[in-house]
Amino acid sequence: MDVILTENVKGLGTIGEVVKVKPGYGRNFLVPQGLAVEASERNIKELDHHKRQLARKAAKLSKEAADVKARIEAIECTFVHKASDEGKLFGSVTTKELAEALAAKGIEVDRRKILLDQPIKDLGKHEVEIKLNAGVNATIKVNVVSEEAQAATAAE
Repeated sequence: MDVILTENVKGLGTIGEVVKVKPGYGRNFLVPQGLAVEASERNIKELDHHKRQLARKAAKLSKEAADVKARIEAIECTFVHKASDEGKLFGSVTTKELAEALAAKGIEVDRRKILLDQPIKDLGKHEVEIKLNAGVNATIKVNVVSEEAQAATAAE
């Protein structure tokens, strides 16, 4: 008996696969539990149609993610914080600040998508990964300067 899996079944397959099972297993367990449907011609055509729709949606999301990636990688965010003489920040640059800086430049990113293992606590240039839709990652350039250096630059 052929069935189309509607859920991942350990040891059998993943969602959308057409698998061959013994008739009793399919009729008495998989179908009543909602884990599979019988692989009739109609159900197979419906599955193919659903796969095509998902492929179009994935292509659209991928294109949008690539556009956002290009916009993110074209900018550099500069943060001004108090720092010690050794170049250590008294605070830190967090994902929340990065998300706010990107929002100020017109790019909305959920702060949970910013892949920052530890908050930035040093002066200098850093690169931070941002996870976008469709498996696309962007890298943002972050420049952290001290208030003293910012004041000196402004005085010139």
